[in-house]
Amino acid sequence: MREPSRALRAAVAAAVVLYVLPLVALVVRAFADEWRAPNLVPQQFGLRGVDALFSTTTRAGEALVQSLSVALLTTAIAVPIAWTAARAIGERRLRRPIPVFVLIALPILVPGYATGIGLSEWFVRLDLADTRTGLVLAHLTVVLPYVVLVLAAGFGPKVSELEEMGRSAGLAPWQRLGWVTLPAVRAQLAVACVIGFLVSWGQYGLSLAVGAGEPTLPGVLLPFLRRDQQIAAAVCLVYLAPAAVALLLAARASRSPL
Repeated sequence: MREPSRALRAAVAAAVVLYVLPLVALVVRAFADEWRAPNLVPQQFGLRGVDALFSTTTRAGEALVQSLSVALLTTAIAVPIAWTAARAIGERRLRRPIPVFVLIALPILVPGYATGIGLSEWFVRLDLADTRTGLVLAHLTVVLPYVVLVLAAGFGPKVSELEEMGRSAGLAPWQRLGWVTLPAVRAQLAVACVIGFLVSWGQYGLSLAVGAGEPTLPGVLLPFLRRDQQIAAAVCLVYLAPAAVALLLAARASRSPL
């Protein structure tokens, strides 16, 4: 096996530094009670930023639970809905795929806040504004396109052949799904789940438009970016944690059998 070249090792090292240094600075800022420029090291460390996370004024705890529940619910609903559309696209059953691709991609081509403004008019009339249900439905409009397009890459002739072999062997439909189809597309399914979760997790404009009364973590974070950077850094650490866990779970699921 050939060893990586010096250029490749240097590129990997540079990428690690570029990713790690901002995270280190973020952790330091979250625990720096006093850090005046031009000093490179904080003058005083403390837990003021962490304490603020558990205070009722920031609503960070409530927002964390809200964001997690909305992202998980949205992903859990999006994957089954996207499954049939992804199969049709991946197996090339459509006579005119380009218009379908355009229709699917439209929600992600429009700014989230603009989509939310349009949805809010209907949600007010349907009594869904400022509710968790409304947030989930709104997030589905942008999560579904990503899930469909990612999941479609898992389907194709090979999966159809494996399913046909299972049918010939006498497997029932639910057996073919669990023993043949899901293992065959597990990598794309894992990626689709984590993408759907992250897209919902990071929604700010859309959530603000349809659910301003329901706190989400991006909504809690943004006001502190200018007002109090220590609290903002602490919220960022909480904000990054579920995303990192989702990426690790997806990487593990894509390598191991379901």
